[in-house]
Amino acid sequence: MFNKTSLIAIALVSSISVAQAWEALPTTAPEPADNPSTTEKVTLGKILYHDPRLSSTGTVSCASCHNTMLGGEDNRAGSMGVDGQVGGRSAPTVWNSAFNSVQFWDGRAASLEEQAAGPVTNPIEMGMKDWAAVVARLKTIDGYQDLFKQAFGKDSISKDNATKAIAAYERTLITPNSPYDLYVKGDKSALNAQQIRGMNKAEEVGCINCHSGAAFNGAGVMQKFPVKGNAYFEAQYDFAKDKGLAEVTKKDSDENVWKVPTLRNIALTAPYFHNGSVKSLEKAVKIMAKVQLDTKLSDDDTADIVAFLNALTGEFPEQTMPVLPATTGTTVNK
Repeated sequence: MFNKTSLIAIALVSSISVAQAWEALPTTAPEPADNPSTTEKVTLGKILYHDPRLSSTGTVSCASCHNTMLGGEDNRAGSMGVDGQVGGRSAPTVWNSAFNSVQFWDGRAASLEEQAAGPVTNPIEMGMKDWAAVVARLKTIDGYQDLFKQAFGKDSISKDNATKAIAAYERTLITPNSPYDLYVKGDKSALNAQQIRGMNKAEEVGCINCHSGAAFNGAGVMQKFPVKGNAYFEAQYDFAKDKGLAEVTKKDSDENVWKVPTLRNIALTAPYFHNGSVKSLEKAVKIMAKVQLDTKLSDDDTADIVAFLNALTGEFPEQTMPVLPATTGTTVNK
């Protein structure tokens, strides 16, 4: 049974009209009043995002699991952290994450700033003892003194400013102008006949009741998965083993409740679902139809929907690797 918050969220998803779902992706992301974007902040955030020295072993950066040279994640069922440890969830994409109203699969972070703080001190992911240790390490790297000064002012190396900078960079990671975007903006040749059939079928069976809005993510709404019990799929994929939001709230009513993930660039982000248990997009579509919508899709309908989902692959802004501030004649790694 859902708690009151979950019921409200699901009601909001159900109330979104189909017409509202066909929106082109904005080219800029919303930003909080206390973290307006600046070039200096984005530059610092990009460097921090790619710096493995934010991990205890000096081997894992944000980009290790959320690779902006790919689909914004790592194409693994479970991401590899420090000392070869493997997490139990598949890394969600960082592309277009600025359009989520909550972050992480279980929705436990309300902002990109809050999300950026988590993996750094997670013992399986980046493994730092605490943020005080992170700040102390950054202060020993001369180049960071200047970068933080340019972004935030003198003597500004802190957890708060580091996470603000990373979030500012992540808000630039937007992939507009997919064939779908071009189509809804008026170019009716941007989608082929099969993709249009798939778009209509996704509407007909109810996919966009949850995967709604410009980012096809319900704006970060939480939803139970799977809705319909299915012993056959559960035996293969263990969907219900991880309790999702309930792992955070410790409430039985939140068991198997998850953030609705974006469908943007989904053709690039296999394997699928929170545990990365499904390798192909075709299989993922059929499973979703069955366990969420109690619908058995034909092979033809599945192929049409997959063709439409491929049309959600957007235009990726060019990413160049930053030069990291050097440690000269010493090492900060343990």
